[in-house]
Amino acid sequence: MQRTLLLIHYFLFGCFALSAQQEPNATKNISKYFTVDHQYLVLPVKNGAPKRNLELWVDGINTRFWDMELAEEKPDWYAYMRIDQWKGKKVELRVDKVAATSKVFEPILQSDKDTNTNDYHEPLRAQFHFSPKRGWTNDPNGMVFYNGAYHLFFQHNPYGRKWGNMTWGHAVSKDLVHWTELDDAIHPDQGGPVFSGGAVVDENNISGLGKNGKPAMVLFHTGARGWGQYMSWTTDGTTFHRYEKAVVPRINKDNRDPKVIWHEPTKKWVMVVWVERGDNEQHSMQFLNSPDLKNWTPSSITYGGVGNDRYLFECPEFYELPVEGLPGVKKWVLTGANTEYAIGSFDGIHFKEEEKKLQNQYGRDFYAPQTFSNEPNGRRIEIGWWRTNTAQGNSGFNQSMSLPLEHKLINTEDGIRLTRMPVKELAQLRRRTFKLVNKTVKENGPNPLKGINIELAELRMDIEPGKASEIVIDVRGVPVVYKVANAELVVDGVKAPAKLQNGRLSLIIYADRTGLEIFINKGLVFMPVNINLPHNNQTLSISAKGGTAKVSGLEVYELKSIW
Repeated sequence: MQRTLLLIHYFLFGCFALSAQQEPNATKNISKYFTVDHQYLVLPVKNGAPKRNLELWVDGINTRFWDMELAEEKPDWYAYMRIDQWKGKKVELRVDKVAATSKVFEPILQSDKDTNTNDYHEPLRAQFHFSPKRGWTNDPNGMVFYNGAYHLFFQHNPYGRKWGNMTWGHAVSKDLVHWTELDDAIHPDQGGPVFSGGAVVDENNISGLGKNGKPAMVLFHTGARGWGQYMSWTTDGTTFHRYEKAVVPRINKDNRDPKVIWHEPTKKWVMVVWVERGDNEQHSMQFLNSPDLKNWTPSSITYGGVGNDRYLFECPEFYELPVEGLPGVKKWVLTGANTEYAIGSFDGIHFKEEEKKLQNQYGRDFYAPQTFSNEPNGRRIEIGWWRTNTAQGNSGFNQSMSLPLEHKLINTEDGIRLTRMPVKELAQLRRRTFKLVNKTVKENGPNPLKGINIELAELRMDIEPGKASEIVIDVRGVPVVYKVANAELVVDGVKAPAKLQNGRLSLIIYADRTGLEIFINKGLVFMPVNINLPHNNQTLSISAKGGTAKVSGLEVYELKSIW
């Protein structure tokens, strides 16, 4: 009898255990200890795999926490987390709900080198627009000139090519064109994921954060858990320190994206932050003042649109510029993420709108631009997030930035208006030049650009439509169509106003692998269009329909890669 019971017990519970071991959906949590002895923790990523939560515990503190599409078998790519600041310490890696049979962290891989081999030349990698080596990117952040270099921070997911794990990535450039990516600068902490914000250089050490005669670069971001505005600083441009608390606690349910400037007439710092007001999704820009960057007092509010009217929604930008054509006149510009802007005056407390809801950007998926503070030549240089279509195949990166663009205010017959133009530094990318000067184009006539085959291109021209109803500039299979009767430019269904000036239309077109950026009438209209250009078409052409048109000042440049 006893032997029979034992056999029954073994059969029932042994089979149950065997069944559990073989259950295909069985999962387990992992806790692994290891000693840090290299620069990076190597993390395998499989695009589209289920997301797992991971934590790195150091000295009993949850120091890094993130989720990722963890590759439990062959990865598409590897993410690299910087860990050498804990060299010699025993740390714990926790992972939830991996397959019960998984050996993903056996062993835990460390490395002193980033061994990815993508070297920025993947088929869908833009070749003269910044994008991170791996992971997702969106809004540019903290743009500032400091210690002889332009610093571009950006919203970054270091561990996946989709949005998430918001961290501030970091890249530097001497010329606004060639970028060197550094290690991530600001990581999520108790304040939450690191959302957007700006940066300033405290030249006179008003904050007291400078060290040994070195001014501090001071950075501000929104913590997306506490929903306050948080501060960090550096005195060397690479090592970042966190202030112990939010400098501006949560104002309302939704508030984010602090932009900070120095207002010289009142000798105060000014912060502009987007705040949603009331119960009707009222967008507003909250102005605050500070004597020291640490203590802030609300000063005024400028109201924008409501709900889907995204005027003055998110990502404020605020600056002053002289007005060309009006000697001695300066005006302030206030914008939100969709680039609608107001022009007005500012006394350090109140912004007075003189014209509002203006727009000169008519593209697709250009968003949340920011301008550099402390620019050494006094220029106002902008970079925006360009939502390119790059999450394809097994690639390990996604999204990019726009070209660097110089802002100016000019006096026009319609009033004071903003212009955007590509910065002069881009000219260094020109490799071959084709100067065709003046040409006449007509329907079924010869193509003045025949025989020019290039991948990366810059085109410049002035067009006199004459009796033509359309002028078509075909850029590597993408038609850029000027419709004369409508006075508009159309590219892949995107439309932009394009009025003739003195009978002419001025065009500049930059063509990269992931889209076109078009500048109309010396930057009065900016038209970025994200579209992946066919890799097997490197031809260019100009033609007209319905009559003859003249093209003058025709120049084409083949461009080099920035990588």
